[in-house]
Amino acid sequence: MQESHRVVGDLIARLDGPLHFRLIVQPSMAIIFAVIDGLKDAKAGKPAYFWALLTPAAHPEQLIKDGWKHVGKIFIIAIVLDLVYQLKVHSTVYPGEMLIVACVLAIVPYLVLRGPINRLARLWNKHE
Repeated sequence: MQESHRVVGDLIARLDGPLHFRLIVQPSMAIIFAVIDGLKDAKAGKPAYFWALLTPAAHPEQLIKDGWKHVGKIFIIAIVLDLVYQLKVHSTVYPGEMLIVACVLAIVPYLVLRGPINRLARLWNKHE
């Protein structure tokens, strides 16, 4: 129980600690890539990204590879920046926290937005 309280406290402390600007920049970059890829998906007539990941007939391995190609750099940057943050604030490294932060800042915004952007673009193109 003590460990979970530390993790939650550490995650909340990132909101206004050193390097907090990355909490805006990294999701913004993931959103930009999601918009670009969602528009490309719509143009190619592909299904919504996250939905396609959950459908076994859609070759999820290829979809994951494609998504990772675009969001992987942002994920790695999130890992490195959180490493710097942890060393500066805690003088130690908590890998679990690092993965949570990187996923929340890079992967979640990408997954959440790529599919809806695709659908919105397809609707927009139907009305033109």
